[in-house]
Amino acid sequence: MKRPRLFFDSQISGSFHSRALLSNARRAVVLLLLACALLHALALSSPAIAPPPSAQYSLSTADEIFLEDMERREFRYFWEQANPRTGLVPDRARTDNSPLDENHRDVASIAATGFGLTALCIASERQWIQPDQAKERVRATLRFFADRAEQFHGWFYHWLDAKSGARRWNSEVSSIDTALLLAGVLTVRQKFANDKEIVRLATEIYERADFKWMLNGHPTLLSMGWKPETGFLKSRWDTFNEDPILYMLAIGSPTHPISARSWYAFKRQRMNYAGYSYVTTIGVPLFMHQYPHAWIDYRQRREQSGWRTDFFLNSISATRAHRAFCINLAREFPGYGPDMWGITASDSIKGYVAWGGPPRDPAIDGTIVPSAAGGSLMFTPDITLATLRAMRQKFGEKIYGRYGFTDAFNPNNGWIDTDVIGINIGIMLLSAENLRSGVIWHWFMRNAEIPKAMDLIGLKLYGREQTHFRGRRKIRKPQLSSVREGKAATRRRAVRSAAGASGGSGGSTSGVMPTNGDPLLASTNPANGRFEKLIATKISSPFEWRW
Repeated sequence: MKRPRLFFDSQISGSFHSRALLSNARRAVVLLLLACALLHALALSSPAIAPPPSAQYSLSTADEIFLEDMERREFRYFWEQANPRTGLVPDRARTDNSPLDENHRDVASIAATGFGLTALCIASERQWIQPDQAKERVRATLRFFADRAEQFHGWFYHWLDAKSGARRWNSEVSSIDTALLLAGVLTVRQKFANDKEIVRLATEIYERADFKWMLNGHPTLLSMGWKPETGFLKSRWDTFNEDPILYMLAIGSPTHPISARSWYAFKRQRMNYAGYSYVTTIGVPLFMHQYPHAWIDYRQRREQSGWRTDFFLNSISATRAHRAFCINLAREFPGYGPDMWGITASDSIKGYVAWGGPPRDPAIDGTIVPSAAGGSLMFTPDITLATLRAMRQKFGEKIYGRYGFTDAFNPNNGWIDTDVIGINIGIMLLSAENLRSGVIWHWFMRNAEIPKAMDLIGLKLYGREQTHFRGRRKIRKPQLSSVREGKAATRRRAVRSAAGASGGSGGSTSGVMPTNGDPLLASTNPANGRFEKLIATKISSPFEWRW
């Protein structure tokens, strides 16, 4: 018998129906929140993505000649300015090689010296100097740091007197600057691996660095430095900066290693700008994304935990975002543009400034720093080469001289720096050479401690095909067509030295240095506008740059 439906039955049924609807609504809200959280986590953990400019990038003949001239000028800084007895490289010099003021005279930077040691390897490989000359300078440098330079647990003062090696400017014993020095030390150990003294001294200097001591009691984060008067500095390398080179050396150390957990201990932020996303510390100058790559070959490697960052692609994105940022600044500073951009730590009309962007640094005044683009040659040759060549074409000898580009200039008010800075020259030289040959990556990665550190960190190769070159490209002298009356001759020949082209002495093309000649095989004087006058058939470079 069918039971009659009572009034309170309908009430109960409605109540159950209301609770069911409410439960479903709550479930939908919870699911929506979980989905948002998941998407946020995926965004943070996803690697930086930079849309490739093209399937490949090949250097033209004119590109090669431009880079050859620029690199030789930059090397000349390290050859002429370094003290031959200590090997120490000054922090800065005048663009015309005139004397510095008393406060800056003979002040050497150990970081610049690390770049300088690497520059000697490039010069020897490209025969800008004789190999024996390079070895002699390398030995002098290593002997100084192994036996004479004041050190504490294997760490060195940031600033030293280039002649005596004494501490200057009451500087700290610097962890990051010692790391940049050690990068150069390990590079010469492999370039000159057949020289027993160089190998022995380089190994001794690296293995003496006590990375555990520099932790100052912290389980993972290294201190920025130490002073004998006050002890360890309060600041640590706890954010993403140029410190990956420091942590890589520390984790791979055969004598005083630290935990691989240190790699993931420093904080990272994600910046999104103009469609580019990359890991950074928001507000740091662009050189932070460049220095470690001068030696460490990150290509086609990705972290296996954390944000799973591919640091090479990350620096590509950082560079492209920075260019877009500068282009957007053109509304305020008309001197900026698609081929006229770049802001990183440099001199300015108001003094030295560690500026950058994005986001907008309030100190930005329209200054352009060539090393911003130059230091990213190895990442984005399609935009950086065009920028450097546009700078040289537009401003000529006003900004491009004995040691290459001046440190900074301001096209908006006409200010041009009178100085060059060693580390800014150094990153341009090393980045250009990695673009052209990859040889610095080749030398540095042959140190067994570095692949070991990468394995411990979890920086693993990925992808079925190695789309980034991982070995060494054969170095080849740039070729160009003979230029006659605006026509390119069909017969190709080796580039003569600029001195020979301009009627000076020393125009040999044999690659053998004259006994009493300039140690640079080719003059670094301006080549009478040959770069602008060059009309040459485009030929493939010795390699193809694949993305």
